[in-house]
Amino acid sequence: MASRSAKVSRKTKETEISVALDIDGMGKAEMATGVGFFDHMLDQLSRHSLIDMTIKAKGDLHIDDHHTVEDTGIAIGQALSKAMGERRGIMRYASLDLAMDETLTRAAMDVSGRPYLVWNVTFPSQKIGTFDTELVREFFHALAQNAGVTLHVTNHYGANSHHIAETCFKAVARVLRASLERDPRQPDAVPSTKGSLKG
Repeated sequence: MASRSAKVSRKTKETEISVALDIDGMGKAEMATGVGFFDHMLDQLSRHSLIDMTIKAKGDLHIDDHHTVEDTGIAIGQALSKAMGERRGIMRYASLDLAMDETLTRAAMDVSGRPYLVWNVTFPSQKIGTFDTELVREFFHALAQNAGVTLHVTNHYGANSHHIAETCFKAVARVLRASLERDPRQPDAVPSTKGSLKG
């Protein structure tokens, strides 16, 4: 089987980011973005998708976390797209309701080649510690756009912003894992009547 791993480096005047990942990994995570809560969420993304990820980011954190979070999403999305290649033999679709204490969040994914994000998540607070909760959406928008996936995330209910954010990352991780699993019944086929999942 072909390796499904990739490395991406991205450098702008605002950020410098490197991502290395292996879709067929064990969920080993090494995160160093300079944003503690974001590192915690990326650990969840790696652990629950079983995608090995090594992510290093240097950004203009003296301004705020926005560029670092968004550009990391871009780089992870680009690395995923590169690692997926022609997207042969994947399950393609997945959806999941994920519970954490008082919170329930649903994620659904189509590894379609057509980037789209539907985001139905509201946070009861604007901050989790020093982290802006609006950046959770910015991350997933950047990820979906650059990975070429359709992603729907809906928080059914929840009272704690940390829990809501964490269920978003865990739920997306789980549908990412399931949709990229190899399909034993069609291991070399592109799961599309078009014959292509490249958009």
